[in-house]
Amino acid sequence: MSNGKKILGDARRKLLIEWLTLSATPLTGTELSKRTNVSRQVIVQDISILKAQKHPIIATAQGYIYNQLSPKTRISRMIACQHSPDQTREELYILVDHGITVSQVIVEHAIYGEITASLMVSTRVEADHFCNKVEQTNSSLLSELTNGVHLHLIEADTNEQIENAIQELRIKGFILED
Repeated sequence: MSNGKKILGDARRKLLIEWLTLSATPLTGTELSKRTNVSRQVIVQDISILKAQKHPIIATAQGYIYNQLSPKTRISRMIACQHSPDQTREELYILVDHGITVSQVIVEHAIYGEITASLMVSTRVEADHFCNKVEQTNSSLLSELTNGVHLHLIEADTNEQIENAIQELRIKGFILED
């Protein structure tokens, strides 16, 4: 932690990497700015520099995480969904209740092409945090750009978890099919 002194450039970025790699939970830009006694914008710039240096840092709605290779390989799959914005929490609950991590949301935009955002939602608490933040900031979901159509990159320990989640999403009418 900072003792009120501003931590400069390379030393600050070295600390950011250390804190992110040691943290079991995401760290917010605000928290990191307090620790280093610099503005949140400086932290955002530092994270951009670190990403450009090939550090696998992911910005999520919960904060920054350092994407370390896990010893256990998880199964990933892309699923196509469609639903209204007010059904987002229900969709995320279904997925996380089956032990799934919702890694990314992707939409295909007419002008910008593919737009991808990191979610990294694995629990109901994280789903609530994401949905509450959308509501509190009056933000739009990416899927609102595409009439609710979106893809999710999901991860699980087993194919059975993914298949069971897809089946429940299908029953709710959230899976986009022919």
